Amino acid sequence: MSPPAYFVTCKKNVLLAPDVYEIVLTKPEGFSYKAGQFVLFDVPLVDNPADLQPRAYSIASAPEEKDLLFVIKLKPGGRASRWVAEVLAEGSIVGMGRALGLFTLTPESGGHYVFVGTGSGVAPLRSHLVSCLDHRTTDARMDLVFGVRNREDLFWTDQFNELARKHSNFRFHPTLSAPRSDWTGLKGRVQAILPDLIKDPAQTKIFLCGSPAMLADTKKLCIETLQMPKANVHGEGYI
Repeated sequence: MSPPAYFVTCKKNVLLAPDVYEIVLTKPEGFSYKAGQFVLFDVPLVDNPADLQPRAYSIASAPEEKDLLFVIKLKPGGRASRWVAEVLAEGSIVGMGRALGLFTLTPESGGHYVFVGTGSGVAPLRSHLVSCLDHRTTDARMDLVFGVRNREDLFWTDQFNELARKHSNFRFHPTLSAPRSDWTGLKGRVQAILPDLIKDPAQTKIFLCGSPAMLADTKKLCIETLQMPKANVHGEGYI
């Protein structure tokens, strides 16, 4: 395995939701990236720290922010899951590669951007939104649809609500696929929300991040049912 391009320090590791950790790392000198890109971490085996394997995670912080932000979803027995839950702590040193990926956008004036994320797939979408909205790179309308199973799985809602308060061109739409009876917000999978949001398919660009199944279903909906141009539908899947 190639040596890491950077060594960074963990500044924060907290549990955001029942199976999602938020990680904050120092941004190394000379490191640059575009919103929507990802990096490979050198993840050690908990029982043998010399055994390193790469794992890819989307950068959730905007390029203009001071530190690097990530979320890691726990998977039973997963190498990275055990590492983040049992080993990674404030002060830990992490090997990291250069930024990779093409899940990026060039902000344009006007039009409509729709961002759809399920679970930890919201990470690169946060990077896009903070960069575009707080740094005013476009005046286009922007909507974020964030889908999870139940209320406990939601995170960063305060941040997204604050972005909506500060920027009149942004709306936040959390939706639950398996809500309890006391939930009064949107219900259903993310695909069910889109027809009411996308009124001008030709002028809408959509960015999807989540499971391969969600991407396949949503792309089909956008292209075949809503008649969006294929070039306007962008997806980043994770396993």
